[in-house]
Amino acid sequence: MKRAIFPGSFDPFTIGHESIVLRALELFDEIIIAIGYNSEKKGFFSVENRIKIIEEIFSDEKRVSVKKYNKLTVDFCKEQNIKFILRGLRTASDFEYERAIAQMNHFMENDIETVFLLTEAKHTPVSSTILREILKYDGDVCKFIPKCIDIKKYL
Repeated sequence: MKRAIFPGSFDPFTIGHESIVLRALELFDEIIIAIGYNSEKKGFFSVENRIKIIEEIFSDEKRVSVKKYNKLTVDFCKEQNIKFILRGLRTASDFEYERAIAQMNHFMENDIETVFLLTEAKHTPVSSTILREILKYDGDVCKFIPKCIDIKKYL
């Protein structure tokens, strides 16, 4: 059984994230969406509410689960007995950043591989950062959130 983690802050989880997960289910039998604590980012949604949002989005997909972690991603992978890290790439700058992290992860644990999927072109402009700004000013993010769920109820 091939399992992967899809780590990130997912604050909030977007249609771009959903697309990566659904496409990756063609490659992996199970995907754990792993919500990490990023010391560089201040959370907009609580981690608990991010978990609830993602569980609502994937309520019909039994091969997707959500967990939180507060350690190095490679250590979380070892703890979960997972050999693959899934990452999405929107831009060239994403690639440079993600490549450096993937190489460091591989240096730390050479049996863990990072798999990159390119974001679908239609999702390239969608980012959690932009959605947080829209939400901050009470804007409508429905078309950028999977299933158009009402994420404002989780604020």
